[in-house]
Amino acid sequence: QVQLLESGGKMVQAGGSLRLSCTVSGLTFDDYAMGWFRQAPGKEREGVSCIGWRGGMTHHSSSVKGRFTISRDNAAKTVYLEMSDVRPEDTAMYYCAADGYGRFDFCEQSSTVDYWGQGTEVTVSS
Repeated sequence: QVQLLESGGKMVQAGGSLRLSCTVSGLTFDDYAMGWFRQAPGKEREGVSCIGWRGGMTHHSSSVKGRFTISRDNAAKTVYLEMSDVRPEDTAMYYCAADGYGRFDFCEQSSTVDYWGQGTEVTVSS
């Protein structure tokens, strides 16, 4: 069974930082591009950041570019999202996703996602 298990979500103060992790099992991790999506209350799910299968290429949405960094450790089968200078509008449930096409920028739209995690909640307070 394929599993994507997120962790690290918590409440943080605006301007602070945190790191989300997603550990994957049940698939060949380095065959998949990995990404992060988020969904805030009352809003549709949106792509945040994604990374190619070897980690050489990354994509970030305009709203998080310069503040968030995605990375992966293929030996650990883990993808990370380092969040800095967080803002209240970053408050959302964050979901890990895997895409077998391996395109680093697949999180521009979610139609090619093969697997989803259950999410980890991030709350940014003012």
